[in-house]
Amino acid sequence: MNHTTQLPDRRSVCARNGAATAAPPPAHARARRRPTSQQWAAWAFLAPVTLYLVLFYAYPLYRNIDLSLRNYTVRSFVQGDAPFTGLANYRTVFDDPTFAPALLHTVVFTAVCLVFQYAIGLALAVFFNQHFRLSATLRALFLVPWLLPLIVSASTWSWMLNSDSGIVNAALHTVGIDPVNWLTSPSWSLTSVIIANIWIGVPFNLVLLYSGLQSIPASLYEAAALDGANAWQRFRRVTFPLLRPVSAITLLLGLVYTLKVFDIIWITTKGGPADSSTTFATWSYQLGFGNLLPAFGPGAAVGNLLVVAALVFGLIYVRVQRKQASS
Repeated sequence: MNHTTQLPDRRSVCARNGAATAAPPPAHARARRRPTSQQWAAWAFLAPVTLYLVLFYAYPLYRNIDLSLRNYTVRSFVQGDAPFTGLANYRTVFDDPTFAPALLHTVVFTAVCLVFQYAIGLALAVFFNQHFRLSATLRALFLVPWLLPLIVSASTWSWMLNSDSGIVNAALHTVGIDPVNWLTSPSWSLTSVIIANIWIGVPFNLVLLYSGLQSIPASLYEAAALDGANAWQRFRRVTFPLLRPVSAITLLLGLVYTLKVFDIIWITTKGGPADSSTTFATWSYQLGFGNLLPAFGPGAAVGNLLVVAALVFGLIYVRVQRKQASS
């Protein structure tokens, strides 16, 4: 009897083998289809920060840009029908005779404050890094100007620099120096607000630079001393180069803060006399709120110039940091 063996169809075999050996979809594909509990938790933690940034940074920045591109008045603010004017408000700002002095005062105020705040803060950080007796207590006392509300510090300096009853002129009188019209003289008003802002900003530099000094290994100083390096050479060859990253972020944050200083100047001099201490921050406020007929558009344009300046220096810092990291 002949038995005929029927061979299975080749396609059916391949199909069965393929079904048997088919691998399950990868884990990351399943994660994309259905978020895990960890991903939901990450979004939950991220949502408040995102909402905060949108409400208090992104939206105000958008509104400020919109203000600078339209002809807003008190009536148009209420009715919401401000016409679009493009860059007309910026041209108004550039053609204003206050623009050049305000720009000069902003540059001088920012540069001088940064230099002295950093230099004094670095000197104090190196001094307190010696860990002598009561160093922690004295270091805490130096933080008081930074912890005080700005309105309190500005009011204190306004009283101290008063021409008639200020303690500074009283101290000058005891050594035979004539009184100085610190806040009412065009020659001294900008110097006065610079001195006050330096006093307020030194503790911030002290804290950051002292933290940077703590991260430098003591073995490097010991090796430099064994090689015969004196104190200045150790500072120049060891401390300052290793402190460069911390110095960069300290100067950048100080720059952004100093560009927008308003409280100190407004409380002490209000930008006067004769606009001798007017900066972009106080000028923006004067344009928008300091007149009977407020110029919201030009005031917003001046504020946007400050934002652009801060962004430019921020991008420069990021670029420098990337170069240092890649080298």
